[in-house]
Amino acid sequence: MNRTYVRRLVVSFGAALLAAAAATAGEPDRLVVDVPYDFVVDGKTLPAGRYNVKRVDDSNLRMLSISSLENHAAVVTISNSFDNPRNFHPSLTLLETGDQRILTKIQTGEHVFYIHVSDKSAAAKSQGTSSITGTSESR
Repeated sequence: MNRTYVRRLVVSFGAALLAAAAATAGEPDRLVVDVPYDFVVDGKTLPAGRYNVKRVDDSNLRMLSISSLENHAAVVTISNSFDNPRNFHPSLTLLETGDQRILTKIQTGEHVFYIHVSDKSAAAKSQGTSSITGTSESR
């Protein structure tokens, strides 16, 4: 009877330890942001709405998924570079051109990802940038 009690105690302790580890281990580089207007990512226009931004795979830091369940829009993009953030300011940065906004930077709690703007004329027609604050779900 004493062995059974010890086994149950060890199993319960192990399960509690695993549950605590799962609760504190959030997905790395995860961001939720409300974008109030249409925007372009890698040539694809996404409609306004709430978007989840996260890494596609833990082994590839540069590949990001941007998706919305509310309007069924999604795109996978590869950042051309990334850096560690200097301050905690989860956000998307959009380059404003004449008639569209192009995603250029994603900052999560862990990294800053720089997205390549393929249309050089868009950069030349730039009217400035805007930043949309989101919430990082990993800190």
